Amino acid sequence: MKSIYNSNWIEPGYDLGDKVCVFSKKFDLNGTVSRAELQITSFGVYEAHINGKRVGDFILAPGWTNYRKRLQFQTYDIAELIGSNNEISVSVGRGWLMHYKDDLSAALIASVEIYYDNGEKEIIYTDDSWTVGLSKIQYSNIYNGDIYDASFVDESPCFATIKDMDKKMLIEQQGEKIVEVEKLPVKKIFSTPQGDICIDFGQNMTGYVEFNICGKKGEQAVIYHAETLDADGNFYTANLRSAKQEIRFICDGRLHTYKPIHSFQGFRYIKLENWSDEIKAENFKAIVVHSDIKRTGYFECSDELVNKLYSNIIWGQRGNFLDVPTDCPQRDERLGWTGDAQVFIRTAALNFDVNKFFEKWLSDLSSCQNADGGVPHVIPDLQWRDDSSSGWADAAVICPWQLYLTYGNKKVLARQFDSMCKWVNYIKNHSNNYLWDTGKHFADWLCLDENDSSKKHATPVELISTAFFAYSTSLLIKSGNVLGIDMSEYEALLSNIRQAYRKAFIDKYGRVNCNTQTGCALTIYFNLSPDKQAAAKQLNSLVKECGHLKTGFLGTPYLLHALSENGYAQTAYDLLLRREYPSWLYSVTMGATTIWEHWDSLKPDGTMWSTGMNSFNHYAYGAVGDWIFSVAAGINIDEASPGFRHIIFKPATDSRLSFVKAGILTKYGEVKSSWRKEGRLIEYSFTVPHPCTATVYVGGEAKIVSGGTYKFKEEI
Repeated sequence: MKSIYNSNWIEPGYDLGDKVCVFSKKFDLNGTVSRAELQITSFGVYEAHINGKRVGDFILAPGWTNYRKRLQFQTYDIAELIGSNNEISVSVGRGWLMHYKDDLSAALIASVEIYYDNGEKEIIYTDDSWTVGLSKIQYSNIYNGDIYDASFVDESPCFATIKDMDKKMLIEQQGEKIVEVEKLPVKKIFSTPQGDICIDFGQNMTGYVEFNICGKKGEQAVIYHAETLDADGNFYTANLRSAKQEIRFICDGRLHTYKPIHSFQGFRYIKLENWSDEIKAENFKAIVVHSDIKRTGYFECSDELVNKLYSNIIWGQRGNFLDVPTDCPQRDERLGWTGDAQVFIRTAALNFDVNKFFEKWLSDLSSCQNADGGVPHVIPDLQWRDDSSSGWADAAVICPWQLYLTYGNKKVLARQFDSMCKWVNYIKNHSNNYLWDTGKHFADWLCLDENDSSKKHATPVELISTAFFAYSTSLLIKSGNVLGIDMSEYEALLSNIRQAYRKAFIDKYGRVNCNTQTGCALTIYFNLSPDKQAAAKQLNSLVKECGHLKTGFLGTPYLLHALSENGYAQTAYDLLLRREYPSWLYSVTMGATTIWEHWDSLKPDGTMWSTGMNSFNHYAYGAVGDWIFSVAAGINIDEASPGFRHIIFKPATDSRLSFVKAGILTKYGEVKSSWRKEGRLIEYSFTVPHPCTATVYVGGEAKIVSGGTYKFKEEI
C-alpha cells in the first residue's frame, strides 16, 4: 500500500475563504539517497516546491474528480531536488472546491519516502508538525482570478491541524495531467475607442498570461480577460456573466515575473488597467494550458475556410479539455456537461488521444450515477437536481462505446458496463409503452427550427428522447456482445422501442411525421425508419428547401452522415461549404478562432446573440470534424475490428474541392488518406500501417489490402 494512505489530512485550522495557504516542513537527510518520491494530493489545487524548485509540471493538480468518492494523488520522483537540509512547501488554493459545501476545505495530505543506500527507509508524513501560513496570493478563484500582493509576508504562521477525514477516496492518478503546452506572443497592442489599452494574442484559448511587472510600491495593476471585442471595437466581457477573469497584482516596486498557479482564464484579449510600466510586447506571453493529450489527427483540403474551421475545432478541444470535457472555459460555468461530451467524442478521439482522459471522466460519471441509474447533467456532479436528460445522460453509453471503437478499448466497456445497463434501465423505468415521454429534457438544444404557434422546438421532445433510448440500447447490446454477455433481454427491448417509435413518429411512407431536420437525422442514423431512403429523401428536401441547416446540439452530429450515407453527399457538402449564416463557415468568415456556442454568437453587424449565454469557445458544433475525416477523407473504423485494426476507406469527393488529405495516428501507426483532382481524373492514396488491413472503395469496387501505401485513379 502507498504510504500516503498512512499519512494525515492537515488543514490551517481556520477559515481561509478564497485565500491561498502554504504548508511547510523542514527535514534533513540521514545518509546517501538512492531513491526518493513524494506522494501528494489536496482538496483544492496545489503546487509543491522542494528547496524552492517546482515539483513536477502538473498544473492545477490534482485535477477535478467526484471528490467525495474519488480524489487522485500524484507520485513524483524528487531525488534530484533534495539535499542535506530540505524544506518542502505546498501552496493550496480552493480551485474547484468553490462548487462544494464548506465541509470540504482546502486540506493537504502527503508523504515523502526516502530510500538510503544502506537499505534504510524514512517516511515523512503530513501531521501537526507542519506549519501553515498565508501566501502572497491573497485571493484565488477559478472564475474570478487572483489577487497577488508582492510585498505580503505572513509574520505569524502556525502549526497545521490534523483533520479527521476518510482516505478511502484516494486513488492513484488515473487521468492525464494538465500542463502548459505553448506560449503565444503578443500579436497586437492597441487602444480601444473607449481608451482602454488592450493586447490581442490572436487566438481564443484557455490558460493565463505570464507578465513582467515592476510598478510603484502599493500600486494595484489589473489584467482583465475577454474572448472578443464588441461592434465598436471595445473590450467585451458581458458574456462572462458573474465571472471576473481578473489578475490583480499589488506591486512592491521591484521587478517580478508572474503567472497564476491556481486559476485559469478563457480569452484572446486582455485589458490593462493602472499599469505604470511601459507596455511592451516582450513583457507578456499567453500560456496555453490543457490536459496532456497527444495530437493524433490532421486534416487539410483546398478550401482555406474549411482548413480554418478544422483549426478552430482543434483549438476548441484544446480549450475545453482541461481535466474534464468542459462546455466553455471563460464564463461562470466551465462544467463537464454530458451532452457536449457525447456529441463531440467521435471527433475528439480522432484529433487527440483521449482514451485515458475519458476513462477518468467516465469513472467519475459512474461514481456520480444515482441509485436509480439516472445520470447528472454535469460530471463531476454538482447535485443541482435529480432528473436526467436524453442526449446528455446518454454519454454513459455513447462515450464508452466510442473509446472501444477508436482505441479497441475493451476494458472500458467491461468497467462501464454496469453503468451503461443502469442508464438504459433508468430510461425503461421512466418510459410508457417504450416511449420516453416523461421528465425534463434539453431536447435539440439551440436548434433553429421552432413551431410558429408554440415557439417550442419543432422536433418533439419525446421523439428525441425515444430515439436516444433506442440508440443507447443498441450500443449497449453491441457492448454486451463484445464482452460475451447474453443480451437477449435488451434485444427484445430494442425491438419494442423501434416498433413504438415507428408507430408514434413515422408515417406509412417511412417519413418522419414532425418533418424536421433533426427528426429525420436521428431517425436515419439510429436506424429507426422501416424505409431509410424515404426518410433520407425527406431530409434532403428539407435542407434544399431552406438551403441551410436548422439543427441544434443533438441533431447536428448526425445531419451530414444521414445525408451522405444515403446518397446525398453533395447536399452534405453544400452544408459544410456554405459561408452564410447559419453554417460552420459563417463563424470563420467572422474571424472565429474557435467554435462558437451559437451559429450566430456574433451577428454580421457585430452585435451579440445574447449576453447571458454566448460562449465563443464551445466545441459541440465542432462534431462535424468526424464527418470531415470519415466522409471527406474517407477514413472509417470497422466495428468488427476496432481500433483501426481494419480500416474502411470510402471517401466522397466534391467538385468544389481539388484535394483532401488526412491522417490519424493509431497504436499501429499512421492511417492516411488523400485524393486530388487532376483534369478528369481523381488520384487516391491510402496508407495502411502494418499489421492492419483495409477495405478500399473506389470506382464502385471494394478491394482488400494489407499494410502499405496504395494509389488508385478514377475517371470523373
